[in-house]
Amino acid sequence: MKLFYGWVVVAVGIVVTCVGVGAMLSLTIFLAPMAEAMGWSRTGISTAALVNWLCMGAGAFLWGALSDRFGTRAVVLAGGALLGLGLVTASRAATLGQFQLLFGVLVGLAAGSFYTPMTATTARWFTRHRSLAVALVSAGLSVGSAVMGPLARWLISSYDWRFAMLVIGDLVWLVVIPAALLVRNPPAPPSPGVGAVTAAGGELTVAQALRTPQFAALALAYFACCAAHSGPIFHMVTNVIDHGVSAMTATTVLSVASLASLSGKIICGLVADRAGAKRTLVAGLALQAVAVSLYLFTQDLAGFYAVALVFGFAYGGVMPLYAILVREYFGERIMGTAFGAVAFVSTLGMALGPWAGGWLYDTFGGYFWLFLGSFGIGLGAVAIAFTFRAPRTRAAALPIPSVAH
Repeated sequence: MKLFYGWVVVAVGIVVTCVGVGAMLSLTIFLAPMAEAMGWSRTGISTAALVNWLCMGAGAFLWGALSDRFGTRAVVLAGGALLGLGLVTASRAATLGQFQLLFGVLVGLAAGSFYTPMTATTARWFTRHRSLAVALVSAGLSVGSAVMGPLARWLISSYDWRFAMLVIGDLVWLVVIPAALLVRNPPAPPSPGVGAVTAAGGELTVAQALRTPQFAALALAYFACCAAHSGPIFHMVTNVIDHGVSAMTATTVLSVASLASLSGKIICGLVADRAGAKRTLVAGLALQAVAVSLYLFTQDLAGFYAVALVFGFAYGGVMPLYAILVREYFGERIMGTAFGAVAFVSTLGMALGPWAGGWLYDTFGGYFWLFLGSFGIGLGAVAIAFTFRAPRTRAAALPIPSVAH
């Protein structure tokens, strides 16, 4: 039986998001060691994460549009080369400003070239198992946190933070660039595929899609979702350390959350194929808000592991669903650009959480207000998701066999 190449694209998506985005997310492991070694404040280092996410958002929109035009392979190749360069040069930063510029701008911009373009390409390859396929690509984000975090912690403990970041940068070059060569776009269908429609029945342009109420609701829900979980994720390890747990053990709490998010992505992807993306998203967002609130009462290691399981499952499970909804609303022709635009808005939320958590910690001496604020924003995301309307689509041409997986 011939292997459907769409699954190869899924495997590449898992690998490049695991290593590429995982390298960027490993900054949470560097937070405490860098603050101690360099004398930089948590707010200052967290600002690098804020810049990271802002640049990743802009990059997601830019790379998504470029992937629609030139193909995803070229985009991932360029992003992999730039990401390795950013990490290697950031490892040599002498001042906080240099680090914020190199890690924040270069690494953030490069990281935007992986998840959005690979997700859009994967969605184009599949018809029947689209939610599962997109969820598996998204699972690379969870695997990345689970793998790159402990690797960074071990390298820091064995050497120092500079050597650890240098090695991770080299690893990006060694893994992402060769993997990108395996990316292919799907064969063109014999006639236009399913797409969002205007009142006249034609497929939407990018400009039209960005002005629809569906785009506004999706983008705002994604923003609130990310603003709710980004702070607790970024400050998870340092919060556990502040409760008297060793640094290496605290890192395993993040790994537990990451592995739980992996299972959340797969399970919610399967559920969404049957129950629909909107219903699954609303349930996941509600669970995420509840999980964040539990951090207000958690004090011991066993409790942190338990909350990490629930929180990780929730934030992991909802992430692939936005891409499915974008595909349902706006079609595959402009999906890279449309999902890039939605992702750009979401990364504003991802940028807000780490910085706000660092500022609240430095101001009030703890993370209580971070968790309380994140809980409130999470409830807002649930309310917004309830407003999603069903997409109106025209009758689809029958897909060719090679993409009917």
